Amino acid sequence: MTGRGLEGVVDATAAQLVARFGQPRLDLAEGDARKLQFAGQACLLDVYLYTLAGGGERRATWVDARNTAGESVDPAGCIAALGR
Repeated sequence: MTGRGLEGVVDATAAQLVARFGQPRLDLAEGDARKLQFAGQACLLDVYLYTLAGGGERRATWVDARNTAGESVDPAGCIAALGR
């Protein structure tokens, strides 16, 4: 997943995401996947981290965002709203 506004999130480690957005609202692990959810007044951001080929620390490969009504919103806009 790539795109304008996703820089610094996609390919980030969990520690980098926490440094940027603070403690996640949810932190779920299943198998080799991990989901971190960050919440703000405007939106919820779900970041999915996976171990990439070659091993190493899990990195964010996908993001999804929605408003407080549950409707999908632009992930880049949500990232900007949550950013510190």
